Amino acid sequence: MYTFVLSVVLLILGYWLYSKLIARIIGVNPRRTTPAVAHPDGVDYVPMKPWRIFLIQFLNIAGVGPICGAIMGAQFGTASFLWIVFGSIFAGAVHDFVAGFISLRNDGASLPEIHGKYLGKNVKNFMAWFTIILMVLVGAVFVKTPAQLLVDNFTPGWPLWIWPVLIFAYYLVATLLPIDKVIGRIYPIFGFLLLAMAVMLVVAFFIRPEVQLIEIWDGLENRHPQRATNPIFPMMFVSIACGAISGFHATQSPLMARCMINEKQARPIFYGAMITEGVVALIWAAAAAYFFHDKPELCAGKSGDAMVGVICNEWFPKVLAVVSILGVICAAITSGDTAMRSARLIVADQFHIDQRPMAKRIAVALPLFVLSGGLLIYAFSNADGFQTIWRYFAWCNQILAVFTLWAITAFLFKKGKGYAALLTLLPANFMTYVCASFILVAHKEGLGSVIPNPWGYIIAGAITLVGVSLAPFWMVKMRGVQRAKRLRGKRKNAR
Repeated sequence: MYTFVLSVVLLILGYWLYSKLIARIIGVNPRRTTPAVAHPDGVDYVPMKPWRIFLIQFLNIAGVGPICGAIMGAQFGTASFLWIVFGSIFAGAVHDFVAGFISLRNDGASLPEIHGKYLGKNVKNFMAWFTIILMVLVGAVFVKTPAQLLVDNFTPGWPLWIWPVLIFAYYLVATLLPIDKVIGRIYPIFGFLLLAMAVMLVVAFFIRPEVQLIEIWDGLENRHPQRATNPIFPMMFVSIACGAISGFHATQSPLMARCMINEKQARPIFYGAMITEGVVALIWAAAAAYFFHDKPELCAGKSGDAMVGVICNEWFPKVLAVVSILGVICAAITSGDTAMRSARLIVADQFHIDQRPMAKRIAVALPLFVLSGGLLIYAFSNADGFQTIWRYFAWCNQILAVFTLWAITAFLFKKGKGYAALLTLLPANFMTYVCASFILVAHKEGLGSVIPNPWGYIIAGAITLVGVSLAPFWMVKMRGVQRAKRLRGKRKNAR
């Protein structure tokens, strides 16, 4: 219990102290006009109240990441607590805050546009398609979990395919309609439900005498049931994903950057939402670690979404268990719809397709839904289909975070804040090593069955060192490219 309380305190301190430092470095200016104020369009650029934007951003980035991801990460033991706390404060929240701020300063630019501005046109084109693939994966992952929970807990006699069809129908509506018509109205309700669910778990920690949460001094050894093929590094850092750092978050930030009416809202909305998600992830990790440690018979063979039902039904009366499971369902659905909405906007930005006409929105969205539906069929038709898709989603998610960390490092460097760039350069290098290690060490999803683990780590280290050595030259080059563009613009205006 002491470890849990201390971890929550550290997350709160991270928000009050570290986020202020980041805000000072990037130069938040409350007097600048925001995109929503400059040119509202009634579809995506829609001014909204800050508390509403916060709850939407929180639900956008939360999904099942800080729940199922934290549960799967908790299998590794108390090391998961350290990653959630320090990853959220120094990597995830900084990543979300600066990426969202850059979008705010660039007319609500989508994430690939940001990559292109600071890492070059080729990176922009590659990341546009890579991000779209990630959004399609998110759409599939965040349909499977709520559908499974609904069938298992509320409609046991229904065919499994009914709920995915209904959820996809909702996704399509939320993707096509103006952001304030569906998302802006129902998300605050779902946000309160998700937070209430987390609070109930914390109350259970204190009022149930049999609950003894594991402490950090119990040891940091790997407790995963298949620890031989699941080393803590890098598997835990990929499994937890959204609970510590997530590239997916930066795809959602432009949605909210197009709704803010003041730059000072960026710190609580972007950094604050990630810290809130970190708290939620910590709560679920603590609960799951208790079950994995003290009640392993209830956990054998259970996936992350199945463990949600185990925890809620074991600890809560029926009514409260229903509320908690509904909170998880809402969290998943409210990330899936905005993922598909982000995919639509990225495609539209890439091909310069006007999104005000409904027909053009439909034309962009439908192929994305077909791809996501195909992945969902695979997840349901294979025994370990969901776990496989989750791991690939999580890895792609962290790869996107790597590119975004490098982009915001270039942003700080370009602003002449080379010393501050170290604050993002360090997590950028760390996550580069995590992602390179995963694909070389993972036995099922990567090359771990072919390459011995020590060699996988060595090769990943070499890849990271190459990135570190090339970064200064790349940033100087991009600075020169940006300077040349400005000079060409000035000459053109002079004519």
